[in-house]
Amino acid sequence: MDSEPLLQQQLDHHQSLAYSNHSSSKILTLPTVLTLGRVAAVPLLIFTFSVDSWWGRTATTSIFMAAAITDWLDGYIARRVCFLPHPLVMRLCSAFGALLDPVADKLMVAATLVLLCSRPLNIAVFGQVPWLLNVPSIAIIGREITMSAVREWAASQNGKLLAAVAVNKLGKWKTATQMAALTILLATRDSSLGETGILVASGVIFLYLSAGLSVMSLVVYMEKIRKVL
Repeated sequence: MDSEPLLQQQLDHHQSLAYSNHSSSKILTLPTVLTLGRVAAVPLLIFTFSVDSWWGRTATTSIFMAAAITDWLDGYIARRVCFLPHPLVMRLCSAFGALLDPVADKLMVAATLVLLCSRPLNIAVFGQVPWLLNVPSIAIIGREITMSAVREWAASQNGKLLAAVAVNKLGKWKTATQMAALTILLATRDSSLGETGILVASGVIFLYLSAGLSVMSLVVYMEKIRKVL
């Protein structure tokens, strides 16, 4: 008679363990681990940026490039893989990862922009125009903060508003030019590359292009929201 309650307790225990393992495996998917790695890389990026040596500059650029690659990989999985009805696919995708991914991107980009503004490149033009990087950096960071608030608000309203603020082509081009600009500006801090005037100029141009696309995409999102409302 006492064996039945004991058996039931064992079954309940195994079920709770299985649920716990399923939940933890659902959270710690491969994309989520990559995203957590990008978050953890932010303080490392700040440290290597402050190291005034060739390895510090090389490490900073390498960390940012690795973050950009994992960001692309996360995006590829989200766009092409997560919608496939397959058990292996379901193990790759999680709501927690989808929530954390844009946060990690914004942290990495904002930290890099602030670092570059705090220590401009040793180029003559930056002495004449000290605000050259500040203007697009403020535009990009301001846009990201605004869109984060708008998307959070849209998620609490209805499906039409949420669809109105879904990532569009302008946002993708903004991200691509932004990553290119920051990679170039970080890489050209290495004096061993020799004359980097043209590379710096291309990096600044890409950064302003990214800032322009950021503002344009924000205007497009606001117009879509206006039409829905």
